[in-house]
Order: sequence, then C-alpha cells, then structure tokens
Amino acid sequence: MNILKLLHRFIPPYRGKVALNITFNILSTILSLFSFATIIPILQLLFGISDMNSQYTELVSTMPIKEYVEAARGNLYWWMGQLVMEHGAGLVLFMLGMFLVVTTGLKCLCAWLANFFIVPIRTGVLRDLRQQLYNKVTRLPIGYFTEERKGDIMSRMTNDVNEVEASIMSTVDILFKNPLMILIYLIMLFLISWQLTLFALILLPVAGLLIGRIGRSLKRTSTQGQEQTSDILTQIEETLGGLRVVKAFNAEEKLQARFLKLANETRRTFTRINRRYYLAHPVSEFLGTTLIAVLLWYGGGLILSHNALIDASTFIYYLILFYSIINPAKDLSKASYGIRRGTAALERIDKVLNAENNIHEVANPVAINDFKDCIVYKDVSFAYCNDLEVLQHINLTIRKGQMIALVGQSGSGKTTLADLLPRFYDVTGGSITVDGLDIRQAKIHDLRGLMGNVNQEAILFNDTFYNNITFGVDTNQPAPNGQTWQEAVEQAAKIANAHEFIMATPDGYQTTIGDRGSRLSGGQRQRISIARAILKNPPILILDEATSALDTESEKLVQEALEHLMKDRTTLVVAHRLSTIRNADMICVLHDGKIVEQGRHDQLMKRNGYYAKLAAMQQ
Repeated sequence: MNILKLLHRFIPPYRGKVALNITFNILSTILSLFSFATIIPILQLLFGISDMNSQYTELVSTMPIKEYVEAARGNLYWWMGQLVMEHGAGLVLFMLGMFLVVTTGLKCLCAWLANFFIVPIRTGVLRDLRQQLYNKVTRLPIGYFTEERKGDIMSRMTNDVNEVEASIMSTVDILFKNPLMILIYLIMLFLISWQLTLFALILLPVAGLLIGRIGRSLKRTSTQGQEQTSDILTQIEETLGGLRVVKAFNAEEKLQARFLKLANETRRTFTRINRRYYLAHPVSEFLGTTLIAVLLWYGGGLILSHNALIDASTFIYYLILFYSIINPAKDLSKASYGIRRGTAALERIDKVLNAENNIHEVANPVAINDFKDCIVYKDVSFAYCNDLEVLQHINLTIRKGQMIALVGQSGSGKTTLADLLPRFYDVTGGSITVDGLDIRQAKIHDLRGLMGNVNQEAILFNDTFYNNITFGVDTNQPAPNGQTWQEAVEQAAKIANAHEFIMATPDGYQTTIGDRGSRLSGGQRQRISIARAILKNPPILILDEATSALDTESEKLVQEALEHLMKDRTTLVVAHRLSTIRNADMICVLHDGKIVEQGRHDQLMKRNGYYAKLAAMQQ
C-alpha cells in the first residue's frame, strides 16, 4: 500500500484542514528562505565585499524576470550601501538582525499553525479507523467469531490500531510538510546554481537505494511481530478466562513457561524491527553529510579557482539551504520506515474490515413489525462451513402463543435450530418463514426486534442494573403504558424476581454489577437477563437452557420469572432439564440433527422412545 493510497483512504473528510496545513507549511518554508538570505548581506558587510556599491536601477514592469530580480537585488544592496555611508555598518547589521528575528518569528508562527491544523487530522483518522473496526466487529455474524481467535481480534483492535497511530499517523505532518519544503528549497537551489544542484542530485539515487532496501525488510518483520503480539493477547485472554482451572490443576508453571517462550520470540522480532528502524537516522545523516562535503569540495574548488558562477557569500547561503534539506529528507526517510511498519498492522486490520458478512440483507427487505400467526421450519438443513450437516430436513410449525421445547443429547442441534430463527446463521437448505414471509426477505433489525433471548450464560455488561435491563430498548422513546423508564424497569425486575436483591445493593438500580455481572450469583445474573427480556416485551421468546446451570433454589426463582415471561408469548425453549418443559404444547426430540419424536410430555412417555429414555436417565 503506497503513500498516495493511504492518503486517499484516510484524508478526504479533512480536506479543509489539509489545505490550511499545506498553506502554512509553504509560508513557513518561504519565510525560512528569507531568514537564511540575511546571511549574504551580513557576510558582505563583515568582509567588505563590493556588492554594497551597486548602482540604483529603475524597475520597469516590462523587464525580463531575471533582469528584474537582479535589478531589485542591486537596489537593495545600493540602499544598504547608502545606510552604511550615512549611519555606519552597525545600524545595517542591527536592521539585518531585526529582519532575521521577525522572519524567524513569523516562520515559527506558521509552523505552529500548520501543526495546529494537522492534529485534528491525526486524531480524527484514528477515531474513524477505530469506529470502522468496532462497527465491523459488531456487524459480523456469530459464525465469524467461532473460527477466529478472540485474542487475535482484540490485538487487531488495540495493538494494530496503536501501531497505525504510532507509525503512520504520526508521520502525516511529515508527509504534508517535508516534500513541500524540499521542493521549495530545490527550486531555490536551481535558481542559485543549476549546475551545482544537478551535480548534487546525481548522487541521491545511491542513498535512495540503500534506504529502500532497509525499508522492505522492515515491513516483513513487522507483520511477524504483530502476529506474535496477537498470540500473547490470546494466551492472556485464555489464562484470565480459565484461571480457576489453571490453579486447580497446578498449571501455573506450565503456562508461565509457554508465555515466556512467546515473550522471548516477540522480543527477538521487535529487536530486529527497532534496530532496522533506528538505522534510518544515522544512514540518512551520514549520506547527507557526505553530499555536503562533496559539494563543499567541488563548489569551494571552483570559487578558489575563480571559475564559480556564484560568489563566496552566495555559495555559503547555497550550502545552508542544501543542508536544510537534509533534516526534512532524513525525517521523510524515517517516515517511510514508519509507514512500512504501520502498513503491516493496517493489512491485519483490513482483514477484519474486509471480512465477508455471509448474513446478507436483500436489496429491498420487507419490514415486519408484528407476529400474527406462525413460524414454519420447512425442510431445513444446516452445516457449518461446508462440514457435515448439523441439521437435516427439519420440519416444524410453531403457532402463535405456543411453547415449543427442543430436547436431545448434546450436539444434536438444539441450539443451532434456535439460532437459525433470528438469523445468527442462514439455513443451507430449506427455509424458515414468519407469517409466511421467508426471514431472508425481512429486515434483519425488524426480525430480531420481534425476539427476546435468555441464554444459559447470562450476558451482562460492566454497567448499572438499570442500563443492563434497558439494554434492549430505546430509552429516548416514551416508556410503555405511560410509565417513566424507571417505573418500567422496576416493574420488569419485580416480575423477574430481581427487585429485592437489586434494592439491597448500595445504590439500587444505579449499582454497577462488575465485569459480566461478577458481583452477582448465577441466579441473580439470570434474573437480570430475564428482566431485560421482559422490558423489551417481544412477541417471540427464545430460551436456551436458561436454568441448566443453576442450583435448585435459584432455579425455582428463575423458573417462576420465566413463567411470567412466557405468559401469552410464543416460546422456543432449548431444554436440558426435562422437568422444566412438562407443560410445553409440543416437545421435539432431536437426535443426530433430525427430529425423531414430537408430542406432549405424556404422549412421548407412553411411546417409550428417545424422550422416555432421556427422562429415565435424568430420574
């Protein structure tokens, strides 16, 4: 990815600030030319060079540009000569010094203004990149995260984005400033002596080849370093998530050794990266100084032999200008290294940004705002990533107001069957319809708006009780039934048997519950997730083994809350404990991805089939 593509990708929203930055950079560079130019008359005054004796020439607009410039220069020297004769050289030196101070002050002001306008560009581009990445992660289907390592995704969202900021965005001001500065200085150098400048430029390709070779190897190593960093984040995430198991099996030293191996590999990689990165500064400085030495030898030899096209004081000004190119060129070469490092990180970020979302919405989706009749699974089959089919030829009709239970052995496809309804995955065969509309033709937002989920693991956020319960609703809209949102939240919590333990906390509904609800018991977390579903008030409810991980007392409280929640709703229940679904309108028994039995509890027990065996094992 070259520099032009990077700028075209990130900069367009900030065109106005870019224009201001470039304008002030140009002004700063031009003012630096004027400030450096004072060296010529100062030297001439100090060494008594005869340019001060120039004759005054009338300036005429019809004069050729070269003659006009020479005449203006001669008039300036004539005027200074007059001042020297009338007031002495000391006054002229003082005036030249003041001119140097004023032009330098203006130059510094313009340089600050250029940086003033570049800062919002840098911070804005990084904000945009972070937001794009976060938006993409939230839009990607659930299936994407079953194939990718969580730690690797976290690394791309944190370390890789930080690397882009450190390596690419920190060089944006250099990219906008230094090429302009070098160009303006080169134009001036050509105007002073095109022969000397052409001689100097012949030597530049050698420097470019050396710098480019180092930069290419830097990008390859940077990619390896970012991948190793993601491996470290993955191990940290797995260790923190499984710390109880680590301690239970005395595996601390084993994991420490594994982490040390990863850390050492990452250290070696980044040592190579940083050594090559820091090579840019001395290499460019050495090459620049070598160029100055060659110019000094060549130009100085011409002056000493009286064959030079410029005088000694102008030649010194020429050398100052040429040396002034070295620092921006050096920073530019360092920036090119930084861009190569950042490009490696950006390519990893782009793998997420360019990841395909296989849950597509049709061009003109149908809006659905209510559930009126039934849900139909018609000859539904499903397979993960072209593997063996998890579900095969499922036919199921769920009428409005019914409670349908899915039971069966682990891996039989119960949760997958439920996940197909909100389009967490798309069927690979057959269709699912809601009120006769294929869900692939419906707006995904509307479809999921009809449904509420309560899962085996209560997914809560490190926020207050109030914000967790209102997570699924828009609190900017009026609350239902003429209530305030606080009243609606409290009502939902009471129905979910959660109000009492919430009010027992120090700040009530404004109490923060900790990471994933770590300050709560399993039953309390589950009741908060039920309150969230109650407040959303969806017509369709999906319960995925909502009580299987609870103790008997918590299960009783949660089951009571679920019964309130399921009242007058269409409910699809994935059940592990058969005692919780005895009153279901229909129980579907799944085995190896197929529905092998359907019926009510009593009917299935009389058949003495799969369901009866499951019930016997639980008893």
